[in-house]
Amino acid sequence: MKKSHRTAEQQLYGNKLFFKNYCSTALLLYCSTALFMLLCCATSYAFDVKGLQPLPPYGVFSTFSAESLKQNKVGFGLSVEKSYDPNFYRTVFNLAYGIHDKFEMNITLPYVAEWENRVDGFEDVSLGVKHRVIDEGKYWPAAAYILTVSPPSGKDEFTTEGRVGGGLLLTKKVGPFKGHFNAFYSKPDKKEELKDEYAVNLGAELAVTHDSKVLVEVVGRKNHFKNKIDMLEWRLGYRIATTDYMYTTIGAGFDIKNRTPDYRLMFSVSVILPPEKKRIQRIYEE
Repeated sequence: MKKSHRTAEQQLYGNKLFFKNYCSTALLLYCSTALFMLLCCATSYAFDVKGLQPLPPYGVFSTFSAESLKQNKVGFGLSVEKSYDPNFYRTVFNLAYGIHDKFEMNITLPYVAEWENRVDGFEDVSLGVKHRVIDEGKYWPAAAYILTVSPPSGKDEFTTEGRVGGGLLLTKKVGPFKGHFNAFYSKPDKKEELKDEYAVNLGAELAVTHDSKVLVEVVGRKNHFKNKIDMLEWRLGYRIATTDYMYTTIGAGFDIKNRTPDYRLMFSVSVILPPEKKRIQRIYEE
């Protein structure tokens, strides 16, 4: 009886020890999972600042071309974007003006709606000047630089309280392909808690017909909120010249690095005025 009693006590002690270890392990896993989810949520919901954007067709989506508007030409663009995880809408207005055949002025004004299901407002307006310093040759690309400034003009949730920056732009055409490389740097002007931003964009255009192109882009960026890459996204789209002066672009972006946003849908229309006058060739018979 004593032996049986000791065996029962040992079994009870073993059950209590197992339960205690199980609870400790479960609590540890719960805390680790909660911490991981908290860190992921904090990273995922850092706001995606739009910044200066190219006017189609002088770029892909966010990748600039070293080419520019001809002198005295003006371009208007309006794009709509729907992002998922986080879910919000963004409308972007673009204006570009050809100061010279090699100088272009750009203005970008984004408006965000339903950020975190409740916040609507403008981001900081972005101003930029692009200057092409090297024209494309047979063996080398066209090269340009761009200088940007964003005055503090947006809603509190979206503003960086001002920033300045610049970038290097390269463009090379090979057959029906046209490739672009951009490297950007941006520094916040007033908010000390924000970090410097770095971005590298790679874009390509494939001419399918005389009036249409397939677009591919990869965007990598370390933004103002983190000291590591917070965006690695590839984008695919299609652009068609609806008329001699109007361009329509549709596209989608997909996350590569489990950052924000998970994916986005894009649609834009741009107009360049005055339209090019077509040369009429006349054939004379003797």
